[in-house]
Amino acid sequence: MDIVILAVVIAVVVLGALGGLIVGSRRTKQLPPPPPTAPDITAPPAEPHVGDEAETPREEPRRTVEEVDLPDGSTPVVIEEPPTEAPAIEIPEPTAGRLVRLRTRLSRSQNVLGKGLLTLLSREHLDEDTWEEIEDTLLTSDIGVQPTQELVERLRARVKVLGTRTPAELRGLLREELITLVDPGMDRTVHTENETGGPGIVMVVGVNGTGKTTTTGKLARVLVADGNTVVLGAADTFRAAAADQLETWGERVGAHTVRGPEGGDPASVAFDAVKEGKEMAADVVLIDTAGRLHTKTGLMDELGKVKRVVEKHAPLDEVLLVLDATTGQNGLVQARVFAEVVNITGIVLTKLDGTAKGGIVVAVQRELGVPVKLIGLGEGADDLAPFEPDAFVDALIGE
Repeated sequence: MDIVILAVVIAVVVLGALGGLIVGSRRTKQLPPPPPTAPDITAPPAEPHVGDEAETPREEPRRTVEEVDLPDGSTPVVIEEPPTEAPAIEIPEPTAGRLVRLRTRLSRSQNVLGKGLLTLLSREHLDEDTWEEIEDTLLTSDIGVQPTQELVERLRARVKVLGTRTPAELRGLLREELITLVDPGMDRTVHTENETGGPGIVMVVGVNGTGKTTTTGKLARVLVADGNTVVLGAADTFRAAAADQLETWGERVGAHTVRGPEGGDPASVAFDAVKEGKEMAADVVLIDTAGRLHTKTGLMDELGKVKRVVEKHAPLDEVLLVLDATTGQNGLVQARVFAEVVNITGIVLTKLDGTAKGGIVVAVQRELGVPVKLIGLGEGADDLAPFEPDAFVDALIGE
């Protein structure tokens, strides 16, 4: 019995020893490798804080006031400023023959008036119905009732006498009659010579939306191209940025612009412009007035005031009325009202390159008894052309 107990105890001891060896070996295998030793990093010195003691100053050589060389004032100190480039002055396109170069811009008007009439006149039989169509074509081209009746009567008489009607003969016939209707005998010169010996004074008027300020800028280019020096008066003080727009046009051709505060007295600006034009010995003073609505009597009275104030210096040489050619007969209403306030001496027709009818030239001249002197044929800077009756009619009826 004692032997059995002893054997059991020995077995237990042996098993315990073996179990300890197994567990120890497993623990030895699962232990991770020791972490690498971090290198010693020396921390940067901390920034000094308020209250920290400063480093002991080092001895450095110093100079006294007597040893420092001071400037004696004989050599001025020059501060170089970056050069400012002046805007380049443009050389406007010559005005002579400008309408001939721009005649293609009248193509739409040509289709309505010139080609339409030539087609009707070329019919084999010109009966009453055909003559009525010719009359309708003229009326739709904004020529007006009275000029239309006159032209139809002359055409009927000459076609009857002519007998044969070849295309060349019809074109020549129509050209002669249209030129007569446009009235080549009218003086279409923009007068800029003042009787007092000072600068010529030109005032530009018109309602909002006709392109009046832009036309004034383009007219300055026309005058400069003809060899004149120009002073611009920005008397349109009611419209925002009108003075800036006009000044930009002037800078492009070297014209001086006189302007006042926004909302200021337009007559005062016009007066100052004429005054400065005299002092600068300019050839022309070009005054842009506000784009007044012809239905507002008070504004028209203000326009009359501008005219009276300017004439304290010298009489006006030109009063140009700017009309939008696309408004047709409605533009004649505007023309009548302006003619009652100021003495209109010439017409500027703008936007004649668009949907406008060429006949408006005849209608407005008949209405006011004054010539069309300039026509606008595009949005380019040099698309304002002196009106030439022969070139205008040739553009309407084509080659």
